[in-house]
Formats: sequence, structure tokens, C-alpha cells
Amino acid sequence: MQRTDSSVAFVSGAGRGIGRAIALKLASAGASVAVADLDERTAGEVAAECGGRSVAIGADVTDPASVRAAIAQTERVLGPIDILVNNAGWDKMEPFLESSEETWAKVIAINLTGVLNCTKAVLPGMVERGSGRIVSISSDAARVGSSGEAVYAAAKAGVIAFSKTIAREVARHQINVNVVCPGPTNTDLFQEIASDNPRLADALKRAVPFGRLAEPDEIADAVAFLVSDQARFITGQTLSVSGGLTMF
Repeated sequence: MQRTDSSVAFVSGAGRGIGRAIALKLASAGASVAVADLDERTAGEVAAECGGRSVAIGADVTDPASVRAAIAQTERVLGPIDILVNNAGWDKMEPFLESSEETWAKVIAINLTGVLNCTKAVLPGMVERGSGRIVSISSDAARVGSSGEAVYAAAKAGVIAFSKTIAREVARHQINVNVVCPGPTNTDLFQEIASDNPRLADALKRAVPFGRLAEPDEIADAVAFLVSDQARFITGQTLSVSGGLTMF
């Protein structure tokens, strides 16, 4: 995994769950990681777990000014950013007809606009240096739909379309842009959602051919591959990590 050795990675939403697993995986491969999260306390805990030159960065991905400040702080402390992982996300499961405009706005701001904000802040430096890796976390809900997640699925589908377009625009600068789509994953956020519907987790396990939820480390492994030298000729791709729940 040579690409991550001595690289600087910025991971949004890295204070827990999949983001935490990604930060730890990249750190274990030799990267210096900016553990970015709205919750600076949990970001600090994860940065301590990462060790090395990794740092905690407070960032609200929905606020362009906050993102720009977080990127600037990362570059002051760690150096130019080689790897961007757009992981921050949020969802509220409910039928679309029962959802509110306020919920739509929050879901879109975190899951889609946050990706735009972080990419816009990091990409100019990558273009100037003629290298970089960007991986955004979408969802299999974006590929096939998911009951109770209409706006979330729409926002995550936007992440895929945006990433494919950016991949085309920056390929001449030797920047790889890809997407990872987790299936149901055993995170704190999933457990919070499932607590409102105790049968949901069991139903999803039965639906997955492998018969279980994904673990955060398994999503992190896919991200680590896509930012490595082994994936240097892969760009504009969408990889599902779902135990066969979706097959394309």
C-alpha cells in the first residue's frame, strides 16, 4: 500500500463508525491523518488511537468557511493533503410523506453539500501538485433505493454523479476520484436507527447473501485499496461493499 506511506489524509466524519475505521486503517498504512469531525472530543480520541503525526480537526462539512479553515489547519500541521475521504454522513429513516423540509435540508447538506465543500477546498492543491486521491462514501441506497431513505438515497446518488464528473475533469492532473457504497454496516448510527425498529437489523441480515452486516473495517479496507498505488489506474468507479446485497 505504498501510496499511503508518508501521505497526508483528511477524513471527514472520522470521530466514529466507518470514518474512525478509515482513519485507523490509513494511519496503520503510514499516512498522517487529519481526523475531522463536528465532535472534536471524539476526533481527538481517534487521533490518539491513530498515533504518529495524526491530528484532530474540528469541522462542520456543511459550512464552507469551517471546511476551508480545517483544510488550512491540516496543511499547516501535516502538510499538503494527498488523500481526501468524504465520509461524513447522516440519515433519518422515515417514509418520504412523513418527512419535513427541515430534514431534507439537513440530509442534503451533510451527505451531498459536505462532499462538494470538502472537494472544492482540497482539489486546487491536488491539481497544482498533479496528484491526489479522493474517495467519497455513498451508499447502496443510492444505487437501488431504500424504503424510508428517499432523500438520503437521492443525496448519496448525487455523490456518485458528482464524483464521476470530477473524475473526468481532473484525470489529466493524475487525480483519482472514486466512490465506495457500503451496504448495511454495524455502526453506532445504524444501531440508533435500528433501535426505532428492532426487526430492521434482522431483516437486513437475512437480505444480505453473506448473512450479516458489514463491519466498519471492511469498508475501510476498500477505501485503503482505492487510495493505494494498486488502484492508480482506477478512477470514476463505484464499488459496493455490501456482502452481495447489490450486484452490478
